[in-house]
Amino acid sequence: MNIKLSAPYAPLVRRIEAEATVIGDQVLKIDHFLNHRIEPRFITEMGGELARRLAQFEPSVVLTAEASGIAPGLVVAQALDIPLVYAKKYAPQVESPAIARVIPSPTKGGETKLVLSQRYIVPSDRVVIVDDFLSNGRTAVALIEMAREAGAQVLCASFIVEKRFQQGHAAIEALGVPLATLAQVEALENGRALLTQPAD
Repeated sequence: MNIKLSAPYAPLVRRIEAEATVIGDQVLKIDHFLNHRIEPRFITEMGGELARRLAQFEPSVVLTAEASGIAPGLVVAQALDIPLVYAKKYAPQVESPAIARVIPSPTKGGETKLVLSQRYIVPSDRVVIVDDFLSNGRTAVALIEMAREAGAQVLCASFIVEKRFQQGHAAIEALGVPLATLAQVEALENGRALLTQPAD
């Protein structure tokens, strides 16, 4: 592949370094521009960059999960001019037949149910996963499994930010799915995020 899927995207790396709130050695908060308050211009730039990397796979649909995956997923889908499908997480009633997964959340406690109607992911689909964060990978793994259960091909899993010190990367690679990420957090130490640096 001629495009490096996980090359650090300098505008995002710089903003995380300058603006992120770091809590302990696990929590990185950039809610103010990514997944609570969303800046349309910046999310469009990031989604465009992800779409540029994903275009080589010639996907037919973007798959994400409610709710924080919808904004980046929609921007990527728009840039690629393909549909976005999102697995429902909140009051997940969908048309039958449905595919579901239950995801345990050790950090938040409890479980989350993801549900996807098989009307919207079909065996001929070429799927790319898009989400905001890759941490432990449970949601992404569930999305990959659900798409495969529907008979579709999963070509790549992509994320705005990857926390490399957690297990998500390995979990997705174990499923034989390549990854694309815009920012790679190597560690959280002393109130700072340590990131892989852009080449330029």
